[in-house]
Amino acid sequence: MTADVFEAERPRLKRLAYRMLASVSDAEEVARDAWLRWRAADQAAIEEPAAWLTRVTTRLCLDRLKSAARDRATYVGPWLPEPLVEDPADPVERAEEVSVAFLLALQRLTPLERAVFLLREVFEEDYAAIAEVLGREEGACRKLAERARSHVAAAKPRFIVPPGEARRLAQAFMDAARRGDVEGFGRLLADDCVLITDGGGKRSAALRPLVGREDILAFLRGIASRNPRSLAGVLRPARINVAPGAIIDSPDGVQTVALEPGDDGRLAAIYIVRNPEKQKTLSRET
Repeated sequence: MTADVFEAERPRLKRLAYRMLASVSDAEEVARDAWLRWRAADQAAIEEPAAWLTRVTTRLCLDRLKSAARDRATYVGPWLPEPLVEDPADPVERAEEVSVAFLLALQRLTPLERAVFLLREVFEEDYAAIAEVLGREEGACRKLAERARSHVAAAKPRFIVPPGEARRLAQAFMDAARRGDVEGFGRLLADDCVLITDGGGKRSAALRPLVGREDILAFLRGIASRNPRSLAGVLRPARINVAPGAIIDSPDGVQTVALEPGDDGRLAAIYIVRNPEKQKTLSRET
């Protein structure tokens, strides 16, 4: 029964850890650490296993965020979450709470704000339970939640793009990429489109977010002129953080592309993860 109780909670614990840490591999490690603590605990004395495991998982995540802050300070170029990759035919995440924009908004919160926000808004815990998890007064948790909501509100989509429209844009993106058609690619971009590439200093990538169609196209034309093969690759459609996208097997390694459709039938944002450290785990379980 020890393993059965934990396995019933494992998917939820991994979902919480991924949202806290924005890393599939770290979320899996946290789930393993929670299992070790559960196995070593006096389970007969634990009245609510789900609440106990939530508390342990949250605290493990908070501990990891301390070292993550130090690593982030020396990170080379823009930072993006480790991609959560799903098969388009068999999605396992449907909530917007794993979109790249949402995860980036969470990164702007303090670790405690992030924990309170997720436990309250995503996992629907009451404030008394959250206060126990964090060892804080209930009133303090309410204030943390209020601050977090105001910061995250701006990241919520202002419109809902129909799935068919999102798929059309993704297909047009892949067609242009397969042809190496930079100008055709440009026609898919909104005027204020944002392109963020995360190479982590381990693979070539833009060292700043590119904002606007002309900025993005100038960057791509420069790449194509220096090394036409760099835009080549084998594309496989995939859902990346619940967005239409692709896995690209390019000459210098695998990369993932998540596309954020806009309300004008064009792309509002493109997120490309090239850092090989973030490609080790292409999970469909978190």
